[in-house]
Amino acid sequence: MSIFISYIFLGLSLSAPIGPINAAQLDKGIKNGFLHAWLVGIGAMAADALYMIAIYLGVAAFLDTPFLKTLLYSFGFFILTYTGIESILTSNRVTRLEGETNETKKKAFVSGFLMALSNPLNILFWLGIYGAVLAKTAESYTENQLFIYSLGIFVGILIWDVIMASIASGFRKMLKPQLLQGISIIAGLSLVGFGLYFGYEAFRLLF
Repeated sequence: MSIFISYIFLGLSLSAPIGPINAAQLDKGIKNGFLHAWLVGIGAMAADALYMIAIYLGVAAFLDTPFLKTLLYSFGFFILTYTGIESILTSNRVTRLEGETNETKKKAFVSGFLMALSNPLNILFWLGIYGAVLAKTAESYTENQLFIYSLGIFVGILIWDVIMASIASGFRKMLKPQLLQGISIIAGLSLVGFGLYFGYEAFRLLF
């Protein structure tokens, strides 16, 4: 049980650093409430699950090819820049009550999924950290135990998603609309910044 808990903490520690998903959750939470922010995180978890399965099945070498990295950096540049600009342009739509939004829950889930899927840093994590954890754990434990401990990472990520969604929706209820609008703009700028970084990396790999 103590080993499982340590994997939960690993998931928490991997989710905590500020990145595109956290910025998007903050933006969705202050505009649309808890559920939309949480669904961004769930979408990201779905992409993480695909990467975890890929590493588990041994396709790590393919994921690390320059061609695929360039493709993902380019995709990440487009998705994050578009989402960030949209966040800035819609920052004046911050509402105070649950339900006052035209954005669907499906869009929140899909945006989280695409951001995580197109984030090369995610690949580096699953290749580097999870790949190493997988190799080390496989030395001492059975496949069933390996699956359970991998599940612990996702429990940690899920806990962090709930924390971020709660913080974002809490801001929405406590802070004034002008301040919420400022936070939304900052979150948007953060997403654009990550997008430009990925665009630069794609350019560097191409040329």
